[in-house]
Amino acid sequence: MKQYFNLFDFTQKVNYRTEILAGLTVAMTMIPESLSFAILAGFPPLVGLYAAFIMGLVTAIFGGRPGMVSGGAGATVIVLIALMNSNGLEYIFAAVALAGIIQILIGLFKLGKFIRLVPQPVMFGFVNGLAIIIFMSQLDQFKTIVNGESVWLSGSPMFIMAGLVALTIAIVVLFPKVTKAVPASLVAIIVVFGLVLGFGIETKTVADIASISGGFPPFHIPEIPLSFATLEIIFPYALIMASVGLTEGLLTLNLVDEITGTKGNGNRECVAQGSANILNGFFFGMGGCPMIAQTLVNLSAGSRARLSGIVAAFAILIIILFGAPVIEQLPIAALVGVMVMVAIGTFEWISFRIINKMPKHDIFVGVLVAIITILMHNLALAVLIGVIISALVFAWESAKRIRARKYIDEKGIKHYEIYGPLFFGSTTAFAEKFDVHNDPKEVIVDFKESKITDMSAIDAVNKLTERYAKVGKKIHLRHLSTDCRQLLHDADKVIDINIIEDPTYKVLMD
Repeated sequence: MKQYFNLFDFTQKVNYRTEILAGLTVAMTMIPESLSFAILAGFPPLVGLYAAFIMGLVTAIFGGRPGMVSGGAGATVIVLIALMNSNGLEYIFAAVALAGIIQILIGLFKLGKFIRLVPQPVMFGFVNGLAIIIFMSQLDQFKTIVNGESVWLSGSPMFIMAGLVALTIAIVVLFPKVTKAVPASLVAIIVVFGLVLGFGIETKTVADIASISGGFPPFHIPEIPLSFATLEIIFPYALIMASVGLTEGLLTLNLVDEITGTKGNGNRECVAQGSANILNGFFFGMGGCPMIAQTLVNLSAGSRARLSGIVAAFAILIIILFGAPVIEQLPIAALVGVMVMVAIGTFEWISFRIINKMPKHDIFVGVLVAIITILMHNLALAVLIGVIISALVFAWESAKRIRARKYIDEKGIKHYEIYGPLFFGSTTAFAEKFDVHNDPKEVIVDFKESKITDMSAIDAVNKLTERYAKVGKKIHLRHLSTDCRQLLHDADKVIDINIIEDPTYKVLMD
């Protein structure tokens, strides 16, 4: 039980002041984003705030690691817009709950480990693309609605907005040089808020987005027909939402691992996300996933425990219940300034410094993932394409590394010592290494430095034994692992195996 409530584990040192202040800062940045995405999707504004509260609280307590922040994220909301337009809000709640069930199953079956397959160039592209999205999304706050059309601010409103954003950025940059006792982002929000109220400056506020006053999240069973036809409608959306949420969540978890130098638990995060989304489906929430921008705000504010996420969640609930009139007067410029600094901090600037040292195919993958992330806002698709391209490049490069050391011993037996993996990509090069017609009557193929990995490799070895058998020559295969010998049982008449020296292969598991 201690692993779930390590906030109260006295072996872990928790800076309560830092955690509480970080949580309040996160809450201030999460509210406008959750509102914006809810409105974008056509949901009632409170649906976004309820999602921020439920996701934030459940994952803060039970999630895969301290420091991560979850809420009503745009990555998952964007998936549901088409379903909202075609079938309405009740189907959204059902799809969110079903996505939660899928995520729990993924966690229980320990499939979260597959995030290890995401290469570093894909991570660079994902993070850089996301940083650009965060920055570009802030530009919408410099627009207003005139005659039903979105137009850029101009004149005094534009200068005021730009000036307040610049002031916020300046405070975030300079305040840590004075003291790090209080999160610079929270100080910036308070100072700009005070200036706007004190001098009566007219500028965009949270109230311009939507009202955020309400009550506790109400229990609500989605009012949909319980039929297979309904399942056919919501399942595709639920599956995509679950995939997108887990992709962004597990990538964010890896990023936090790198920043903090600690290790999170991906499968536990899957279960926590799924549980939170099920609650969302029955408590009027739009669902969500870990939010990398708010997570980075949390970490930059000094949080390293679960308390900040819990504080942020309850702060959002208290604001919904009691603090809406105050928070609705919060200037959007202050929040924009904080998010701009988050975007700058999110971007992997080191990728520019090492770009000349990276292989060209890694550069291509990183840039492609970033472009897809920016243009399509589909993080799962961007990462999937990046992983596929990286896998194909790896297969091509590995195929070129298959080689054989050849020699004839004193008994006249020819030896082929194989180096490199034998798989679908290297079978042709493997077959070309052998001179069947000119070889002596007896040949030994040594796999001590190689590994038969798939059916294509097995087929290549079987065909090789058949080629030697047709010309009346005997071939011995040595140092094959147990699984390879089992798969090659059809060729057991021409196989001579040295069991004593067979290597043992182990698979790393969570």
